[in-house]
Amino acid sequence: MQVCAEGEAVKVTLQTAMSSIMTNKRRAGALKSLGVETLEDALLYFPFRVTPAVEVKPISEIHAGQKAAFPAFIERVAVFPMSRGGSRVVVSVVDDAQTWERGAVAASNPALPLEGFAGMAIRPAHASLVFFSYKKHYVDWLCSRLREGRQIVVCGDASEYNDRLQFTHPAVMTIASSDADSDVDAVTNAHVHADAANVGEALQRVCRPQPVYHANSRISSEHIHDAILGALRILELQGMQPNESEESAHVSSQNQQDQPVPQIASAAAGPTLAPPEPAVINPARLAGAIPDIISDSLRADHGLLHRAEAFCAVHNPSTTDEFQRGIDTLRYEEALVSQVSLLRERADARKSQAFVCDPPDDADVEQRFIDSLPFGLTQGQKQVIADIDADMMRTWPMQRLLQGEVGSGKTVVALAAMLRAVGAGKQAVLVAPTQVLAEQHFEGLQRMVSTVPGCEDVPVVLLTGGMKLSHRRKALAITASGAPCLVVATHAAFSKSFQAPNLALVVIDEQHRFGVEQRQTLFEGDGPTPHMLVMTATPIPRTAAMTWFGNLDISWLTELPGGRKPITSVVINEADNATMGQMFVHIRRRIDAGERAYIVCARIDEGDAQSFDEGYDAAPVAPEADLDGDGVPDDAQPAVPLHSVEQMSQRLEALPQFRGVTFATLTGRDGDETKHSVMERFSSGEVQVLVATTVIEVGVDVPQASNIVIFDAEHYGLSQLHQLRGRVGRGGTKSWAFFITRAEPGSLGAQRLDVIRTSTDGAHIAQADLELRGVGDVLGDVQSGNHSSLRLLRVVADADVIEQARADAEKLLESDPQLTGNVELAGAVVDFMRSTQADAA
Repeated sequence: MQVCAEGEAVKVTLQTAMSSIMTNKRRAGALKSLGVETLEDALLYFPFRVTPAVEVKPISEIHAGQKAAFPAFIERVAVFPMSRGGSRVVVSVVDDAQTWERGAVAASNPALPLEGFAGMAIRPAHASLVFFSYKKHYVDWLCSRLREGRQIVVCGDASEYNDRLQFTHPAVMTIASSDADSDVDAVTNAHVHADAANVGEALQRVCRPQPVYHANSRISSEHIHDAILGALRILELQGMQPNESEESAHVSSQNQQDQPVPQIASAAAGPTLAPPEPAVINPARLAGAIPDIISDSLRADHGLLHRAEAFCAVHNPSTTDEFQRGIDTLRYEEALVSQVSLLRERADARKSQAFVCDPPDDADVEQRFIDSLPFGLTQGQKQVIADIDADMMRTWPMQRLLQGEVGSGKTVVALAAMLRAVGAGKQAVLVAPTQVLAEQHFEGLQRMVSTVPGCEDVPVVLLTGGMKLSHRRKALAITASGAPCLVVATHAAFSKSFQAPNLALVVIDEQHRFGVEQRQTLFEGDGPTPHMLVMTATPIPRTAAMTWFGNLDISWLTELPGGRKPITSVVINEADNATMGQMFVHIRRRIDAGERAYIVCARIDEGDAQSFDEGYDAAPVAPEADLDGDGVPDDAQPAVPLHSVEQMSQRLEALPQFRGVTFATLTGRDGDETKHSVMERFSSGEVQVLVATTVIEVGVDVPQASNIVIFDAEHYGLSQLHQLRGRVGRGGTKSWAFFITRAEPGSLGAQRLDVIRTSTDGAHIAQADLELRGVGDVLGDVQSGNHSSLRLLRVVADADVIEQARADAEKLLESDPQLTGNVELAGAVVDFMRSTQADAA
């Protein structure tokens, strides 16, 4: 327990700073660099795996290459100088045959992995323990602890040197002697501390599974573990009943790093000589400081641990099964908190007032628009429009997510909803992520609205950050007047200068390009809250949508309008010169037929320090997920530089296949006027080949584009490749997508390309994207949940957990909408919502 300067005890809570309970301030600073600032942060810093339990064997049964633990006696300790300074300490040990013969090892702890040796007579064998150090005080300390005749327990990796079994820098625990005199150092006449009271206790501590944490150069996994155990011990002391003594808790309140154990200076240094103190942590006492979030009834229904028990099981497991049970409990807790948060947010939104958009029959411009279309709506479009109409006639704001394949007709659905608002005498805004896309939407909406009888005078307003000041002022004046109008805007809609007093509907295209906080600015104010429709062509699997968009009603457009032909997808190894040449000849033939081609590269130019174009409107490829938890990206950036727009444009223009063909480039660094000019020239046919970064991924619509070539395709996420492929085949002509790769067969990148080659099903691709890559690329960084809001939950593997938590959350809120009977859960929900908002900021 922490004590202040005057000696008065200070209450420790989960929000207490780690630095206030740790005397090693450098280590506290290292933890802070990992985001661990409070005791709660420490408990929520979960290990990504645990080591298996170490087998216990006599020395005679251990072979080189095995990891094992064994009791032994020290026969001799020798110190040898090293040629470059420092010392080598060699400790010769022999099997503790008497302990094995008495069966004392098995009797002390029946759970130890003894490989059938309990109670057996063995023939004693010898081994060497080797330690290297350049610090004399450490060598002296070793020699004072490891004295001839002393009983010890050793745990480490076996090797062989000069035909003798050897353990380099193993973990060693000294055993208390029954003879008090033997525990007194002959030189200093000081008492020598023993690490364990008996062999069984020592083996239990060194053999139990050890959590492994993501560490960095400032702090090791072992020291992270020490700090977390220290936090648990202090919280246990805090949770003791008033009539309990500190001695009865059998817990030390001081962190292990405060003990004077020098660090080994050798490059080959391993664990310290003595492992951490035995964490005899009583979860019942710990529960006094760590209340549970899950109710008793839910915990019993699902066979879960108390939160305090779960933290102990994860950070200090006795078995791997115990560790997994703790993880399962905390995973369900995350799922429950997230689902309750989303459902509460949804319920709170329904308390707001919205404009009721129920236009009179003579002003039903939405229906007139549908009747004027030169094509029939798909059944899916009809259903989604009907759902949106019903939503917009309610008194509370609509919150709907519309998912649809590239080219599935989301824009038509959005315009129908916007015209419903206009017919009711209100305003509607469509927000696009780029100026190019906003201008395309503007031109498309103007063209479609002009054909609707009675809508010729409905203003369609364009508002972008790159507009001339005079045009911008005129656009802002129209919206500020409150007159019925359709507005197409970029990020400019989020500025304070944008005022629309009768704004009834906000449509957000490619929602993952905008942060939550950005979107929220459109819903702030004193008037009614606008209805909201967010759209995405990036398919999101059901469990992912439930996890991150569970506060929204979700609609899917799965049908493609008639006339769309399937796109042929081809994967080509860049080293295959013959096939690459055939591809370029094919593209030239299609250009001669009046069609266009995209060439996509990851970098802008050769001097670009970034691996990918990071223009404000670009969609840089997300870094690969660390799916195996080893702290290293699963598909690291290649040693060979990725292709750039500048280099590829020059290279292709020089090819004889493209003689007489006009090229242009487009990247996120280009200004809005340049982007608009390039796209105009490409659409008109003045430019036949557009070499670009992923700025073309969203919304670029050139019907004559029939070919797309994506270089370094293995470094893109599946959903992004699917989006890029959707840039062609929009004019009813047969189209091709070529994925150029340098990936090794069987690699993660090669697996992704195999999926994209064999499937055009967005739902299947999205699921595969999650399984192969992780959720970040699917949802965008601000929505991915890879920050503090979610730590353990996996949207693919934990689908059953998410669905169960959703059902439990619905029942819980139905019986207790304000969570008055679940105070701890209510607090966790508030914390979750705050952390989610902070991640999105």
